[in-house]
Amino acid sequence: MLVMIDNYDSFTYNLVQYLGELGEEVRTFRNDEISVAEIAKLSPDRIMVSPGPGTPDSAGVSLEVIKYFAGKVPLMGVCLGHQSIGQAFGGKIVHAIDVMHGKTSMVEHNGSELFANIPSPYRVTRYHSLVVERKSLPAEFEVTAWTSDGEIMGLRHREMQLVGVQYHPESILTEHGHRLLQNFLEM
Repeated sequence: MLVMIDNYDSFTYNLVQYLGELGEEVRTFRNDEISVAEIAKLSPDRIMVSPGPGTPDSAGVSLEVIKYFAGKVPLMGVCLGHQSIGQAFGGKIVHAIDVMHGKTSMVEHNGSELFANIPSPYRVTRYHSLVVERKSLPAEFEVTAWTSDGEIMGLRHREMQLVGVQYHPESILTEHGHRLLQNFLEM
């Protein structure tokens, strides 16, 4: 069972739908309606931290969930969830080069586990104005996907099953979104 932390984003239930189509049981909780202790009692097999408005500091229990569950269960962050992973480990969240709300970009990746059987580059849909700052990304993280201008579009912890993508795999304009989510479920 996957626990989805909903950061009050309209895309959260698209992710839930995709994950359900892939056979995953998903339990969804708003970021201010559940505690780390309550999640621990559920004994999830994996956790996803959803997109949402604002910054990681305004994402309710998201940062605390990442810090507590990192290394215990596979955990993935999408957009705000991705930024939350970066910040939880000491990275800085900064303004992106361009505001990218509902725009597509070509993204390259390094072929790591999350991107297995996905071509590089491929088209993704972005809805963000903030990014994890590359120079502040802690050494225990690897940049796994990036834009042509070098902005981080994917990251992973080098020792834990902890991954994030800045873009929206559940968007209709993102190529290979189901494959990416399936890869996470297979971690």
